[in-house]
Amino acid sequence: MQIVPEIPGAVLIVKGDTVLADVATAGCAPHTRFQIASLSKQFTAAAVLLLAQRGVLALDDRIGRWVEGGPPSWRAITLHQLLAHTSGLGHWDEYPMIDLFQPMEPSALLEAFHAVPPLFAAGGGWHYSSPGYVLLAHVVEQATGRPYRGVLAADVFAPLDMAATFAGSPGQRPDVAPGHDGAGRPVPSFDLDVVGMGAGDVWSTTGDLVRWIDGLRAGRLLDERHRALMLTEHATTGAGPGSRGYGYGWFVGSVAGEPWFHHDGANAGFRAYAACLPTSDRRVVVLSNSEATNMAVFNDVVTAALRL
Repeated sequence: MQIVPEIPGAVLIVKGDTVLADVATAGCAPHTRFQIASLSKQFTAAAVLLLAQRGVLALDDRIGRWVEGGPPSWRAITLHQLLAHTSGLGHWDEYPMIDLFQPMEPSALLEAFHAVPPLFAAGGGWHYSSPGYVLLAHVVEQATGRPYRGVLAADVFAPLDMAATFAGSPGQRPDVAPGHDGAGRPVPSFDLDVVGMGAGDVWSTTGDLVRWIDGLRAGRLLDERHRALMLTEHATTGAGPGSRGYGYGWFVGSVAGEPWFHHDGANAGFRAYAACLPTSDRRVVVLSNSEATNMAVFNDVVTAALRL
């Protein structure tokens, strides 16, 4: 009996210590690594919160303390506002001069960000912004003096035993899924080393993402205060049922009368989704290497999870 919708990719549903569904199709396996697209923002947020926890930076630091050369309109923007998408910076559609597929020098990318005025004054609204999270990755590099991907590997992935997870281009790593469009044709990847750094650059497996959720909740990475900051609503999003607000790297709200936190992601050739319902201890992860997988499919998987 099919208990979850069949998708190109992998699905893992866990309740407590029990695996309710662990399904992989279309040549994929549970150990296959997928681009997790905007789920990557959770790890950017975790890296910033770790540095705040260690006293290296403060969430009310202005962006100019860590990233030089910003225009006057950026002066009031804080790290908190970048994390919560309340900085006023736009999403990729507001930066048509940036080709997400083409590598850029970091300095050229920052100049492109500088050229577009904020949509509103810092703190004056909510607008989802991947460029804001790219800037946060630059902050992590400046604050640590280390490459961003190395910070994630050593300070986030390793402590949570996420051995299959990494950030950036895959190189010759094995068990990496190729991306496909909605018709099943191969598609090239976004640039993950500079343009997508911090916003959509992580590769992972369904099992590692459940380990991430469990490690986050158990306090294996962040203390109670900083974990609560990640999962607390900082801004109302108007994103629809179940997504009342945004924390840091997670949408928060309720589904079927139960609180939850969740996020979806979309890169060229990939779709991703992760959710946690703490009261019933359900964790749901969907990773697909097909653009045909959409929000309706994710909703169907969540509905199936609620029945199990």
